[in-house]
Amino acid sequence: MEIDQYLQDIPENRLERFNSILTLVRSLYPNAILSMKHKMPTFTDGKGWVAIANQKNYISLYTCGAQHLTNFKLKHPGIKTGKGCINFQDKNEIPLKDLQSVIKSAMETSHRH
Repeated sequence: MEIDQYLQDIPENRLERFNSILTLVRSLYPNAILSMKHKMPTFTDGKGWVAIANQKNYISLYTCGAQHLTNFKLKHPGIKTGKGCINFQDKNEIPLKDLQSVIKSAMETSHRH
C-alpha cells in the first residue's frame, strides 16, 4: 500500500489529527525518508525511526523502544502507551510540543529494526 492510499483511507474526522503528527515529524526531520516500511507511514533518517498508524480507535505513534516514552508517560498519564508506542484516542488532545522530544529521541537513536 502506498502512502497516498493510506492517507485516503483515514476517516475524515481523524485525518487532521493524523496530519498534525505527520507534519511535526516532517518539520523536525525534513530529510528523513518516508516509506511504508512497517505497513504504515514510517520515517527513517539512517539512525532511528518513527511510524504513524491509524488504528480502529486511535492514532498511534510507534518508536523503536520504550525508553523514548519515559518522560511523555510521566507528563501525560491519561494517554495510553504501549511498549514503544503512544495511542491517541479521539478524545485525547495530542500534545505536539511534548511529542517533539519523543520523536527526537527515537529518530536520533541507532536501532536496528
